[in-house]
Amino acid sequence: MKALHAAACLPWLLGVALSAGTARAERVGEVDTVFKLIGPDHKVVVDAYDDPKVQGVSCYVSRAVTGGVSGALGLAEDKAEAAIACRQVAPIRVTQPLPRQEEVFSERQSILFKRLRVVRMVDSKRHSLVYLTYSDKLVEGSPQNAVAVVAVDPAVPLPLK
Repeated sequence: MKALHAAACLPWLLGVALSAGTARAERVGEVDTVFKLIGPDHKVVVDAYDDPKVQGVSCYVSRAVTGGVSGALGLAEDKAEAAIACRQVAPIRVTQPLPRQEEVFSERQSILFKRLRVVRMVDSKRHSLVYLTYSDKLVEGSPQNAVAVVAVDPAVPLPLK
């Protein structure tokens, strides 16, 4: 059974490796939602992402992960639903000028065509960072999305590119 759980992690590791230059996921926890006799159970996972260009901001994304044999082999397509919560977890410091909109995380959700994405937007007028999560597909994306906002102290500069 442990071998099947290890096999289920391979697609996730590959997705993380391919998302070079963006935030890295750190698994915070998971809960089983459906027992599968063969292969890993279906579950909801919670991953943390530290914004690579904004020190002191972390986003937590929860999403469904498909188990079973197809999930263990990396052939399953995870559902498009996800939730996001972003928080200031330390003093905020912007390490380099930010574009008005930038993808900070992307992870594969199916063998070929589907990705979970987190995009940071800078709301200069309200001195806030807006984080949007959604799934897309090569042919047709999903309108399912979630948004979180982190207010930044006006004393902290938000330099734009």
